[in-house]
Amino acid sequence: MTIADMVRILNARVLLGEDKLDTPVYTACCSDLMSDVLAFVDEKTVLITGLTNPHVVRTSEMLDLKCLVFARGKVPTEDILESADEQGLVVLTTRLTAFTACGMLYEAGLRGVPVPNEWNSEDKA
Repeated sequence: MTIADMVRILNARVLLGEDKLDTPVYTACCSDLMSDVLAFVDEKTVLITGLTNPHVVRTSEMLDLKCLVFARGKVPTEDILESADEQGLVVLTTRLTAFTACGMLYEAGLRGVPVPNEWNSEDKA
């Protein structure tokens, strides 16, 4: 799947990175808790979130993410977009909820970031 495919599937608006829409993506992560993103993501991926603060861009930089998708029609402030632009991120916004966006992307073939096999059956909820 490419970011252009994601734009089509999510009926998203491109805020940054129009020239990088042909970039392939293989996994996605959805969270508003950047500590969870830092704990579980260790590969270049897409982050779907409703959080529009500077921590999202800092987390993206630390993990070398490819694309940020802001759910529920959220649009980050200009200073956050400038930081994302400096990193070369593609930034999208969709009116869909994060849950719906994830479901649609999953249905189209995009998979989640693999969870470590360290969990045993007693830890599973």
